Amino acid sequence: MKLSIVLSTDVARFEAVAYKGNFGANIAKIARWGYDGVELAIRDPRLVDEEELARMVAAHHLVVPAIGTGQAWGGEGLSFTDPDPDVRRAAIERVKAHIPFASRTGAVIIIGLLRGLVKPGVSHAQAMDWLVAALRECCVEAAPYTVRLALEPICRYETSLVNNVAEGLALLDRVGAENLGLLLDTFHMNIEEPVIEESIRLGGDRIFHFHVADSNRWYPGAAHLDFRSILTALFDTGYNGFVSGEFLPQPDADTAAQRAIAYLRGLGL
Repeated sequence: MKLSIVLSTDVARFEAVAYKGNFGANIAKIARWGYDGVELAIRDPRLVDEEELARMVAAHHLVVPAIGTGQAWGGEGLSFTDPDPDVRRAAIERVKAHIPFASRTGAVIIIGLLRGLVKPGVSHAQAMDWLVAALRECCVEAAPYTVRLALEPICRYETSLVNNVAEGLALLDRVGAENLGLLLDTFHMNIEEPVIEESIRLGGDRIFHFHVADSNRWYPGAAHLDFRSILTALFDTGYNGFVSGEFLPQPDADTAAQRAIAYLRGLGL
């Protein structure tokens, strides 16, 4: 099992990121504790030194399995489904700006809350049309670089667009791009999926990336999710990507990261 954990290159407002800022010190700890990769949350690639990021990751014998884009939503309000066409265009261009670094590192580009939500005065159908068009444009741009995008079904309390695996698969069919798949997250699945393992099997080879957090959004092993059963179902689909920790820094970031990897390695999967 290949394990990674989310590290934000900025001091982000999003709570469910164990490590934020202080890149050099944090990446050294992540490597020392035995993680195989580091999922980078990058708000704007123009504001980071991607050459230096790549050098530091490689120096610690880590890889970058995925790039998170959610801070563009949380910090700037960018989304694919905003009523303002300039905002929608800025969101699309932001995703495109991640493509060169994703190509260099082999990372999947995550589309989480950057997809937006249904805002007042906008119908659900219109929002979905904007979402489909944006994803198609980004996938066309990414395809020559062999870069993949992963849309994350997110629970109803955070967005009104694509809450579960079935809706995610329906969206993939509408977009019709081979380089678009799903990112599944156990925290959101615990809310939206009647049986997590069945939904994983439904996702099958359309699963491009996988996030783990327990039912309380703490590190795996801190609450009641059966991760042995969940991860067995995941690997039975043929999934050979990373299992990436995206959880609250509770009781603190270092403790959460160490307990997460100890618990997951202890499953023996």
